[in-house]
Amino acid sequence: MVTPRRSTGQCHDETVTERTPQRDLSEDYLELVLDLVAQIPAGRASTSGAIADAAREITGRGSARTVGRIMGRYGGEVPWWRVVTASGAVASRVSDRGIALLRAEDVPLTGHDPPRVDLRLAGWEPDG
Repeated sequence: MVTPRRSTGQCHDETVTERTPQRDLSEDYLELVLDLVAQIPAGRASTSGAIADAAREITGRGSARTVGRIMGRYGGEVPWWRVVTASGAVASRVSDRGIALLRAEDVPLTGHDPPRVDLRLAGWEPDG
């Protein structure tokens, strides 16, 4: 069951705005994705694809791209930095900030430049 959130905010911006879901995103789907991301424990990370797969099991729709879009617009309510690409990369436009937050949680990172989450060690998937 999805618990509605009524707080406002944006993921990567200090500006606080009223949340209005995009036309193609239902409020229920938006809340489900945010709830799934909120479950990612500190020190771990999940991929947008894993979040999308879990949401799809419940709603029958969704994609990694949609999860990424939700994180970019509404992720300020949840630990957005714990959602990475399939390769473990943090979204490029917030890479420095996201990597700093991951390091603060002692998430294992690779030696890539920029670093990526080592998903073999830190990967997390929502319960089905």
